[in-house]
Amino acid sequence: MNSIAGLEAEDFDTLDNILDDLRERFEETPQWEFCEGFLAAMVCCRRPLTEDEWVPMLLGIDPEEEEGGSFADGTQRQQFMALWQRRLDEIKLALDTPVEALDDDKAYAPEVMDVRGAIATLPAKERAEIDDSEIPSFAQVWALGFMFAVENWPEEWATPKDKEAAKWHDLSLEAVVALTEDDDAVPTLSALSEDGPPSMSEERLNAYGE
Repeated sequence: MNSIAGLEAEDFDTLDNILDDLRERFEETPQWEFCEGFLAAMVCCRRPLTEDEWVPMLLGIDPEEEEGGSFADGTQRQQFMALWQRRLDEIKLALDTPVEALDDDKAYAPEVMDVRGAIATLPAKERAEIDDSEIPSFAQVWALGFMFAVENWPEEWATPKDKEAAKWHDLSLEAVVALTEDDDAVPTLSALSEDGPPSMSEERLNAYGE
C-alpha cells in the first residue's frame, strides 16, 4: 500500500489563512471544518466531483461570473489545490483501511475544533461576553459540510436498490445528520483531551462515534 503524505498542523494553518483571505472577497467562504466535512463527502460520493463542479459550489469561485470570490493569484490557488488533494488522498486511504477501533492511528479522524471547550478555558469575564447560543456543537460544522455536498448532488446519494446496501446507506447518512443538530444535553466530557473542561455530552460522543 502506498503511503500518503498527510497534512501537518502548519498545513491546516495555511488552509485557514487562504480561506481567511478568500473571505475578504467572498464573505460566505466557509471555515476549514466545513470544508473537511465536504471533502469527506467527496470521498464517499458515488463518482468523483470535478474541480469545475465543487469549487464554485463550496468557495463561490466561478471564473465565468463577475460575482463571487477568487483566489489572490495562481500561486495561492495552486497551493490550496495541492493541500486539498493531499487531504483528499489521506481521507480516502483512512476510509479504505479496515480498523478495529476508532482510536486506531489508521482510522479517519476529522479535523474538527472544540470551540465550546476553548471558550470554557477562558476567564469568566471573557466567557460572559460571548453569545454561546451561536457556538457550534462538537463536529456540527463538519457534519453540515458533509450534508452540503449531499444536498447539492442528491442524485449521487440516492438510496441503492440492494436492500443491505440501502440499510447501511441510510444508517450512515442518519448518523451524519444527527451531528448537524445541536448538543443541548449537559456537557460531561472534553471533546479533544482527557483533562479539558467538559464541552460535550456523552450522547454527543456516541453520535460522533457512529
